[in-house]
Amino acid sequence: MDFEPELPKTTNTRYKCAACYKQYKKKEHLVDHINVSFHSVHQPRCGVCKKHFKSFESQREHVTGPLAKENCKTVFSEQGCDLCLKIFDSPNSLSAHKYMCRLSAPVPLVTMMERCEEFKHDINSSNEYHVGDGTEAIALDCEMVAGGSDGSLDLCARVCLIDEDETILFHTYVQPQYPVVNYRYEVTGLTEEHLRDGMPLQKVQDKVLQILYNGKTKLLVGHSVENDLDCLRMNYPDYLLRDTANYHPLMKTNLVSHPLKYLTRTYLGYDIQSGFHDPYEDCVSAMRLYKRFCALDHQKEGNVASLAMLCAKDIPGSFDSWETDKLEKMTLDELYEMSRPNYKCWCLDSVQAMQPQH
Repeated sequence: MDFEPELPKTTNTRYKCAACYKQYKKKEHLVDHINVSFHSVHQPRCGVCKKHFKSFESQREHVTGPLAKENCKTVFSEQGCDLCLKIFDSPNSLSAHKYMCRLSAPVPLVTMMERCEEFKHDINSSNEYHVGDGTEAIALDCEMVAGGSDGSLDLCARVCLIDEDETILFHTYVQPQYPVVNYRYEVTGLTEEHLRDGMPLQKVQDKVLQILYNGKTKLLVGHSVENDLDCLRMNYPDYLLRDTANYHPLMKTNLVSHPLKYLTRTYLGYDIQSGFHDPYEDCVSAMRLYKRFCALDHQKEGNVASLAMLCAKDIPGSFDSWETDKLEKMTLDELYEMSRPNYKCWCLDSVQAMQPQH
């Protein structure tokens, strides 16, 4: 009796994620992975192997860390920018880019005041600047002192707002609403004398609202900007906030925030907060971070129409409404195309700006 030879079993078939390159034995496990990973063109990606990462910190470890991918590390060391992590095709292109990418620290407010007596007088008397209707984003920073019986109450003591061109729109010292028990001088540089003739909080609120709602509604940029709004006792729509402390790509992989000082040094190339905290300096750094990551060209890598639709809906995609058997029949690239980010990418602000207003 003749027996047909037994064909080898294909038990080693692996399903590889098209974004992060993780491999799975079963297609259904890959589908589960794609559904919870929120891969998209908006994620940071290695310029060499194109692998996706949850944060720029993870991407940086991939090309510079002790366990970096060897080929990617070699290419990056020769052709990569250590600030924005982009790869360039020639030394000249890289040098020209680095000259533009590494920024200089802004002139602190105290230096401006020392250089110009007229400016010093104006800013101490709560100078206010005109905001045109075309301004898209405003950066806010507040300095706080401690009040309350145990010093646990944050009292707004100084406010600064700037526009996208880093022009000061409003600056003032603020009269504390409650007795101050700690001026936190080592951080704020503030004393009782600074706040003695400060602006009442109610008037500060009016000025800030006047700037934010002058003409077109503005995006509000800052670092832990909710804390600034809390000390001002103000609210602003969540969908208009652009917070460098809570923006997923700028956070640690476990979604813990980095200090503004770290982000500025790592992505802009200069140091801040080496002495007293300067609200203008912090405003400028937050605005520069926002503008840098808003300018990323993700829309050129994907479908502009689908990005605009996502921008309008402002919600992540989901596979929940699809039947499992249909998902498992899709190719790896088709599964990736269905995936959507679980955060609002700042590059979509420029896409949204191009949409007709209703």
